[in-house]
Amino acid sequence: MNTTEISAPQELAWYKSSYSGAEGGDCVEVAAVTHVYIRDSKQSGGPVLTVGPGAWAGLLGLVAG
Repeated sequence: MNTTEISAPQELAWYKSSYSGAEGGDCVEVAAVTHVYIRDSKQSGGPVLTVGPGAWAGLLGLVAG
């Protein structure tokens, strides 16, 4: 996992969590290419967390389980 602050490529297609309501809420957005980029939906210009596909799949498995 990369914990340093980076700039995600501008051309990424970001997907907002389905739990984000009309009021915005406390949610995340995700974009996946060769890595998975994760950011706060309320601060799209803020820091981005980057993880590899295996780490993302592991996290989703833990959350779904």
